[in-house]
Amino acid sequence: MTALSVNVNKIAWLRNARGGDRPSVVDCTRTILDAGAAGITVHPRPDARHIRADDVYALKEVLAEYPGREFNIEGNPTAPARDDGYPGFDHLIETVRPDQCTLVPDDDAQLTSDHGWNLAHPRTVAQLEERVGRYQSWGARVSLFMDPAPVHIAAAKRLGADRIELYTGPYADIVTQRGIDHPEANNSWQRYRDAARYAKERGLGVNAGHDLDLVNLARFVSMGGIAEVSIGHALVADALEAGLAPTVKLYLEELES
Repeated sequence: MTALSVNVNKIAWLRNARGGDRPSVVDCTRTILDAGAAGITVHPRPDARHIRADDVYALKEVLAEYPGREFNIEGNPTAPARDDGYPGFDHLIETVRPDQCTLVPDDDAQLTSDHGWNLAHPRTVAQLEERVGRYQSWGARVSLFMDPAPVHIAAAKRLGADRIELYTGPYADIVTQRGIDHPEANNSWQRYRDAARYAKERGLGVNAGHDLDLVNLARFVSMGGIAEVSIGHALVADALEAGLAPTVKLYLEELES
């Protein structure tokens, strides 16, 4: 079955809106793991808009209480240290030693991650190649955030990545606008299916994430071969109505269907 990794960024974002420690990212993480999630994802941005470095260190301790659960840290590998307390992406991976790190080509101006790596640029390839090997030497599985474009997926394999994470925002947008049974939604789904198969044929594991929800999740993973989905915004939004633990279980049911 496809593993569910819950992104807790939005919980931290809500806490930061008022300061203090409510809601507690640590307590919510325990609730999520107790409900059966396979792991936790965080994306600590340099501007500290949601998850902060101190959260990452605290969650490392929480994950140690749950053997076999995965800690996935996302971010731009070129992000340097900041005066606001962000220690730099390299430092986080070296000190926390997560099970997986997902490398994302984002910057401070982006509201959220909205595209995969363009591996046609030699400088980008050189920067990533150096870090892929470095993070693997620190014990992390390395995944690259990718659009469903075979030319870039092939380049990810040459870089030495272990997995890719398919950026599923465009598929989710079409489903929202047209409906899950619309031909355009089916065409998009087939493009992702073909990209996933292409990656697996080249020995890459395949993750997926961005705007997956209770409407589109089961259909998306029905293509098979998706090792893990990372879901945050939609799951937290649903939890406002159904509660956090019941919502995690609803998502797990979708993955089993």
